[in-house]
Amino acid sequence: MPRLTPIERIRNIGIIAHIDAGKTTVSERVLYYTGKKHKVGEVHEGKAEMDWMAQEKERGITITSAATTCSWKAGAKGEPHQINLIDTPGHIDFTAEVQRSLRVLDGGIVVFDGVAGVEPQSETVWHQAEKFQVPRMCFINKMDRTGADFKADLSSIRERLTKDIAVIQIPIGAEDRFEGVIDLIKNKAIYFKGDLGEKIEEGEIPSAWAGEAERYRREMVEKIASEDDALIEKFLEGGEITEEELKKTLRQATIAGKLVPVLCGSALKNKGIQPLLDAVIFYLPSPSDLPPVAGYEPEALRGQGERTEKTEERKADDNAPFAALAFKIASDLFVGKLIFFRIYSGHLEAGSYILNTSSGKKERLGRILRMHANHREEVKEMFTGEIAAAVGLKETTTGDTLCDPDHPIVLEKITFPEPVISIAIEPKTKADQEKMGLSLHALSEEDPTFRVRSDEETGQTIISGMGELHLEIIVDRMQREFNVAANVGKPQVAYRETIRKKAEAEGKYIRQSGGRGQYGHVWLRVEPLPSGKGFEFVNAIRGGVIPQEFIPAVGKGVKEALGNGVLAGYPVVDLSVTLYDGSFHEVDSSEAAFHIAGSIAVQEAVRRAEVHLLEPIMKIEAVTPEKFMGDVIGDLNSRRAHIAEMSDRGQAKVIDALVPLAEMFGYATILRSLTQGRANYTMEFDHYAEVPRHIAEQIIGEKSEKK
Repeated sequence: MPRLTPIERIRNIGIIAHIDAGKTTVSERVLYYTGKKHKVGEVHEGKAEMDWMAQEKERGITITSAATTCSWKAGAKGEPHQINLIDTPGHIDFTAEVQRSLRVLDGGIVVFDGVAGVEPQSETVWHQAEKFQVPRMCFINKMDRTGADFKADLSSIRERLTKDIAVIQIPIGAEDRFEGVIDLIKNKAIYFKGDLGEKIEEGEIPSAWAGEAERYRREMVEKIASEDDALIEKFLEGGEITEEELKKTLRQATIAGKLVPVLCGSALKNKGIQPLLDAVIFYLPSPSDLPPVAGYEPEALRGQGERTEKTEERKADDNAPFAALAFKIASDLFVGKLIFFRIYSGHLEAGSYILNTSSGKKERLGRILRMHANHREEVKEMFTGEIAAAVGLKETTTGDTLCDPDHPIVLEKITFPEPVISIAIEPKTKADQEKMGLSLHALSEEDPTFRVRSDEETGQTIISGMGELHLEIIVDRMQREFNVAANVGKPQVAYRETIRKKAEAEGKYIRQSGGRGQYGHVWLRVEPLPSGKGFEFVNAIRGGVIPQEFIPAVGKGVKEALGNGVLAGYPVVDLSVTLYDGSFHEVDSSEAAFHIAGSIAVQEAVRRAEVHLLEPIMKIEAVTPEKFMGDVIGDLNSRRAHIAEMSDRGQAKVIDALVPLAEMFGYATILRSLTQGRANYTMEFDHYAEVPRHIAEQIIGEKSEKK
């Protein structure tokens, strides 16, 4: 079956922003204007199509990224383009949803609040998009809000994100006088008429705005022309640069990451969305505009498992070998486990066999679904550049590569941040016990930043995540979707342990109890790694003093032992473990014996290496009226905060600080009471830092008492 939409007319885009900037409202208007739905769903009424979960409707926030497909013709004679749209969460607790979406998208619309400008999560998603080299455009939303200030928003983008912006629209008025936008490329005023702004009228720029429009247009033309030698020459000679020349050059510069177009409007008041859709088609890339996706040979095909740097590439071509990345797992009540994937090359038919190079297993694909939020459309075949969901893949997890079994490739995996907060959870009844295990397994499959483990000392189940809201939603989903009643403990900080210096230790495991015995003997060296590097196992065995088949068992024993640290039982991180010597017995040595020997040796080596405790440090931004500023700073100082910066935002004061997570439980209530409910704050993980000695002793003491 031939593809319906040529690859040049496909756009894979995401809408990303800080919480409450209006992403979902923008998505709802996009669905309305593209004819995907016939009634606008408002977030505040719980009717948004893209916020389909019960928790999203109740709270008015996006929790899970929702994918949909729609069609748009740009310009009067434009061909229909297929837009695969992903609406992502804005709350930092659900950052994994943003990261995995950005990994598979070709372009992004970054939405900003017309009053607040660049907010903390705006910066986070911007840098995530930079990391994945995703071309972006900015949409300054909420120009109808009291206090909306287009110039201030532009300044905050230039100061905090990038100076390489091309302002291609400016607003006509602001707040309750916001009437429309001026398209600087066409040099026309655009008004949005009708009940839902569906009728677009173009006209001359009002005289009151002519001078400002002329200044902005001159700046824009110079900025765009600077990206092309022939155009800048024409500009400097005073020649007229045409609309088509501006569009073509801006498109090339946007795709290359050299310029970021800036547009504006008010999604809630139905102004500015159709030109935004045009800009998506004009300036953001199709899959074929981007370089071929890079990967490497699977480990299994590298002779004796030796790591080589042999890279592979896959062009965005339907006739190339099939390669795709699974970026999201979701449980569906009707079809079971759904695997969302992005096809980078080739095409895929329902019922065909594919190879998962991450697990090394071959699987048969049952059905292919095109998703529209939580609705599904079954299709027989999918092509390069498309985003779809698969049914029937049991062994696939987030970040796995799916490909043609005859042409294996491994694409770059997605790395996720470690959880920073934990709670103990237990079933209320015996009947809930088994259901709880199944529900937690399903939820941890869906969410790579959600972890489940058992506390060996207390026997409790401990769940960990990115924040209080994250875990609250997990428990809520467990109760609603899986009908599990559970008791939940107080939130606990996810501390870590690490080492200060190099140390060595011996691990010997010998058991003789009639018949065949057990013998495992290793020498290990531990060394500190830079913060955030995690764990590294190095095999330095030479001359066969330990046979090759026992080495992985040592590594496994080491990794398991580091899961329970020697100070207070927290995971040990940021260290390198080198296996450099040992011995074996021809008859009695086994994998199990070397597993235990590795565990004994690493625990002893870590004890000798000056262990200390680490705690998560959060970056917070508190926005408060000036008269409460002293109280807010005083309270933060009492929480071991380091005040990094204080600035103005309109009439409010903004305090940027770094604070240990342990000091931030219940902060929302305290901040409200200090400021008569007029201040707000946002918080995100920044880094791990050493816990002060007196607090570390207290934490270790409390842990010892529980044993």
